[in-house]
Amino acid sequence: MGTHTGTHIDAPYHFFPDGRKIDQIPLNEFIGEAVVIDLSHGLIPPDAHGNQARRKLKERYRITWDDLEPFSHGIQPGCILLINTGWSKAYYQTATYFHHPYIAPEVASILLWQGVRVVGVDTLSPDETLWPGVECGDDEFGFHETFLQAGGLIAENLTNLEELVEAKVNSVEEKWIVNLVPLNLAGADGSPVRAFAYNTKR
Repeated sequence: MGTHTGTHIDAPYHFFPDGRKIDQIPLNEFIGEAVVIDLSHGLIPPDAHGNQARRKLKERYRITWDDLEPFSHGIQPGCILLINTGWSKAYYQTATYFHHPYIAPEVASILLWQGVRVVGVDTLSPDETLWPGVECGDDEFGFHETFLQAGGLIAENLTNLEELVEAKVNSVEEKWIVNLVPLNLAGADGSPVRAFAYNTKR
């Protein structure tokens, strides 16, 4: 298993030779109060076997701050921001999954300014993924570069975020804590994680 296999987290060293390696990051940075933004608009039609339609954001949709701002009231310094696009359900459908939505680089700057240091997505990457025959935009790895250079952390391939949405994770009565603790891999640029969340009363 590689360090960027399945649900995993990227350390700054993933893009920057002088960035922190996964074993150099204090454990408390991988644990924090969860804020979930649900962008799972639109429907996946039922398949040939009649499986239920599921909500998801459309292919290669570029998520901008205009999309996130209406839901940003819960964002606070030190929180772990989780973005649900509905795409985790397509994880085993390679031809589909690689066309996931992605986040505009300027969003990384805004989140950093707001004190967010960990962002988690239910897609392969917060950046657009290259695919043969598909013309991509100019963002390239802009979100990774901006967020990781500032010392932030990025969790990818998260799943079951819709369960947190249904649990009303942003409720004022309850506080949800998300845990993204990695393996202690010396000198690594990332690590698989077993992500989970639990709630406590405020």
